[in-house]
Amino acid sequence: VQLVESGGGSVQAGGSLRLSCTASEYTYSRYCMGWFRQRPGKEREGVAALGTDGRTRYADSVKGRFTISQGNAKNTLYLQIDSLKAEDTAMYYCAAGPNDLTYKWWLLLSASEYNSWGQGTQVTVSS
Repeated sequence: VQLVESGGGSVQAGGSLRLSCTASEYTYSRYCMGWFRQRPGKEREGVAALGTDGRTRYADSVKGRFTISQGNAKNTLYLQIDSLKAEDTAMYYCAAGPNDLTYKWWLLLSASEYNSWGQGTQVTVSS
């Protein structure tokens, strides 16, 4: 599956953004989907994931501020980001993983478990 992210940009701290990920095929209930980010000088980290059963998982650093959701068009994934902080500045990536990752909830935010990646969209937060 091919993935294309959009929606990044430059915003002030406290603002919001909605990132979109459009897949080349229907992803609903077929793939686990995740959002990852890579901050300058840091390793890529998982921030939110959506299993094929609809359950979600979030990194502790973003709980309550980030929301992952499937679009009505079933090949679109969103990441709503609220109360943006300067430390959220990063390149954000969408990724698709195998269906059975749903049952390995402890691995849902592990980048190595995902095998399809988008090119990323940059989010820059100014304080």
